Amino acid sequence: MMKLFGALILFITLSAACGLRCYTCTATDPKSCIDTKSCPVIFNRCFSLRIDGYTMVTKGCQNSIACGGAMACCEGNLCNSALPTAPCVILLLVSLASIFF
Repeated sequence: MMKLFGALILFITLSAACGLRCYTCTATDPKSCIDTKSCPVIFNRCFSLRIDGYTMVTKGCQNSIACGGAMACCEGNLCNSALPTAPCVILLLVSLASIFF
């Protein structure tokens, strides 16, 4: 049990030391965005930017100060993927349930 705890602490420490990782691309299909990069220290969010009227999406690293408007920002490694994350799925299910009840 102690070895497992030690491995967990090591993993968390290395994850923090390696910094934030985000998907980065400019593409017409968000699902085709598979390139990742380690963000510089000044960036603390991942972002996705889609401009109305255009079929392009841009993803990358950003600072929380610049987030807002058309730029959707999120916290955590690779959170700006095209696939819905668990919080998004839960929010969708709650929204659907509220419509039906």
